[in-house]
Amino acid sequence: MYMKEVVVQNQVGLHARPATFFIQKANEFKSSIWVESEDRKVNAKSLLGVLSLGITKGLTITIIADGPDEEDAVNNLVDLISYNFA
Repeated sequence: MYMKEVVVQNQVGLHARPATFFIQKANEFKSSIWVESEDRKVNAKSLLGVLSLGITKGLTITIIADGPDEEDAVNNLVDLISYNFA
């Protein structure tokens, strides 16, 4: 299991379009991946799950992965958020 925290910098947080990019990236990996925010943990490969967290700008989230490519998965998703989905 591998995990990292990241602060969401995107103006709209992790909603609609950014969430779709995030989920598409998460689905590229074989590992199980979760997003944790304020004591709730959801499947990072589920659009409804990610949207249900209501992640806004400035919120710190934890990305957790478990599987054969867990480090790559977490690092890629943290980079995606850190670089504002660019």
